Amino acid sequence: MSYLDRDTYGIYSDTSAGPGPRLMGADTLIGEDVYNLQDEDLGDIKEIMLDMRQGQVAYAVLSFGGWLGMGDKLFAVPWQAMQLDTANKRFLLDVSKEHLKNAPGFNKDNWPDMASAEFSSQIHSFYGTQQNAPGARTASGSVMGTGTGSLQSDPGASASRTTPGSSGSGSGNL
Repeated sequence: MSYLDRDTYGIYSDTSAGPGPRLMGADTLIGEDVYNLQDEDLGDIKEIMLDMRQGQVAYAVLSFGGWLGMGDKLFAVPWQAMQLDTANKRFLLDVSKEHLKNAPGFNKDNWPDMASAEFSSQIHSFYGTQQNAPGARTASGSVMGTGTGSLQSDPGASASRTTPGSSGSGSGNL
């Protein structure tokens, strides 16, 4: 199910006049699929964590590895590591399945202290992102990924970084 299917307010019905996908409702992104650049399904977004002090999205909580909701492992993925693939109505994360299996994760009954400096440092180090760095902005001012041609992006706004397992190309921020 894509964000278009969860759009109860019609936010995305007319992208030429409406806010989407430049601005999106957090509620419509819960359940959104996440794929890697090799077109492998990595899971789906279970929650979006907001940094109330910084006034920005901190993490997407990704569910991966279970079967029919059982045995899923949860991962806090820095929001900057995610790219919105508007052509396929999903998110992209530039990590292999094998790399994600080694990511610091947790189960639904034992959440870590995501606000701690230690947790933040560990997660950002694993994904190759910077703490408290806002997403790259496209020419339209939206917070979108900057990467492949299927993404709504502005290559000039790309933040050059290499994530573990990536090919070394600049990866966008959401």
